[in-house]
Amino acid sequence: MTKTEIRPEAAQLDSIPTPPASLAADAPRNWKAAVLRGLRLRCPNCGEGKLLRSYLKVRDGCETCGQELHHNRADDGPAYLTILIVGHILGFALHIIYISYRPDPLTLALIMSVVTVTASLALLPRMKGLVVAYQWAKRMHGF
Repeated sequence: MTKTEIRPEAAQLDSIPTPPASLAADAPRNWKAAVLRGLRLRCPNCGEGKLLRSYLKVRDGCETCGQELHHNRADDGPAYLTILIVGHILGFALHIIYISYRPDPLTLALIMSVVTVTASLALLPRMKGLVVAYQWAKRMHGF
């Protein structure tokens, strides 16, 4: 076969329409919307389905849109972000409360401990959602 001849299967491949840009594999994803959805513990793709099946376990896929979510590799990122945020907020709160009210040190330690544990437990799943959604938006780890 010479270079000028066209094979029948090659002609068929040329007639296949290309998918729209929104469905293309390299189309950019809106990371801000995805991160906000992740903070709400919703699917980063559609914003409707639940992201987690338990406290920190990510679902294998979205029950609404079918987006696969098992690719995530959050590892220690959510814990690090939680410690970073809670530590900064409570560090300032501790300083302000101690300077303003001068409570008994044991009382202050007990109150701050309860607030720290509560804030950490409330924030950790949201940070997990944020990390998974950011990975989805940036097409990391097979998303």
